[in-house]
Amino acid sequence: MSTVKSDFLHELQTRGYIHQCTDEAALDNLARSEVITGYIGFDCTAPSLHVGNLVSIMLLRKLQQTGHKPIVLIGGATTKVGDPSGKDETRKLLTEEQIDANIGGIESVFSKFLAFGDGETDARLVNNTDWLEALNYVDFLRDYGRHFSVNRMLSQDSVKLRLEREQNLSFIEFNYMVLQAYDFVELYRREGCRLQMGGSDQWGNIVTGIELGRRTESAELFGLTTPLLTTASGAKMGKTAAGAIWLNPDMLSPYDYWQYWRNAEDADVPRFLKLFTELPLPELDKLAALEGAEMNEAKKILATEATALVHGRDAADRAAETARTTFEQGQIAESLPSIDVPRGELEAGVGVLNASMLAGFVTSTGEARRHIKGGGIKVNDTPVTDARRVLTLSDLTDDGVIKLSLGKKRHALIRPV
Repeated sequence: MSTVKSDFLHELQTRGYIHQCTDEAALDNLARSEVITGYIGFDCTAPSLHVGNLVSIMLLRKLQQTGHKPIVLIGGATTKVGDPSGKDETRKLLTEEQIDANIGGIESVFSKFLAFGDGETDARLVNNTDWLEALNYVDFLRDYGRHFSVNRMLSQDSVKLRLEREQNLSFIEFNYMVLQAYDFVELYRREGCRLQMGGSDQWGNIVTGIELGRRTESAELFGLTTPLLTTASGAKMGKTAAGAIWLNPDMLSPYDYWQYWRNAEDADVPRFLKLFTELPLPELDKLAALEGAEMNEAKKILATEATALVHGRDAADRAAETARTTFEQGQIAESLPSIDVPRGELEAGVGVLNASMLAGFVTSTGEARRHIKGGGIKVNDTPVTDARRVLTLSDLTDDGVIKLSLGKKRHALIRPV
């Protein structure tokens, strides 16, 4: 039974987004009486965000949909430091050029989920480089460093776990929570931002920012985190054996993205439908009640709706149709992911082990060999029995492609160019 009254918290609560909230009753009252400005920070460690970031993106979307103002904070400066939360080792430091390139790839995702502009509830995109790069470090330590207890910082999970495992924690990483706390205070000053959201691993950092705002600005700030998302089998969201499930289409095709959701475990489907689609809750309850073979229909709906949010409805429908054509009719669908191979290389022969790696099915030839041994890799729907099998021009179908498959659900077309 929902105990909150604001549209914002009610939507989050009923769909399972809330793990912790600093003062839920006060935040609920605030959300009913005024427009709340809230933010989530995203560091720029890769040229795309991935499925593991999707809950945070959806939080900002829900904030805007219920009449409030979201801020996307790009961590152009904090990326240079590295967030130790959930990490066993020091993050590789990136160059200015790499960070700028990554920012370009990341920013494109948010326009699909949020409406940007100058209106009261329009989203804003800001970069903490704007204020962190200009800090005079000695003055900063004098004015703000005195508000941080080293004893308490050492008790934070992000620090404590690294120390317990005897993994190196650099001094620059140790400063991360100080900078994140300062980001919150700076956004309060600049944008009137009173809410920071994020994953459960950010709880300590968020609370530190709230306390800094109270001490330096006498501000009442709030924090809200989402549960740590893992699959029913315990795997981390957004990661698969073949790599990360990226949100940018140039790093993962809409079809492969659709397949990721289609392959969800049965036990995950009800929760994923609530978090990653915008179907009405009564409809979701009906889908969650399906069992056995009927659950496959719920998975297709999950895949199509989740893909539509990231890649658009047309791309989602095309991915669903490609899957139907490939799996239900046994045809080669032209919109399957394709790999261009120089014709000369195919004339000489391309090993099926290497082809499986090119297709992203496996990360090593040893893994490909294990799949072949189990009958999992097919060429033109015929199981490969010999790991030395070589693909040549003679394997081209009448459509001028070679269909390479791993199991029943992963396919790619090899095209000579």
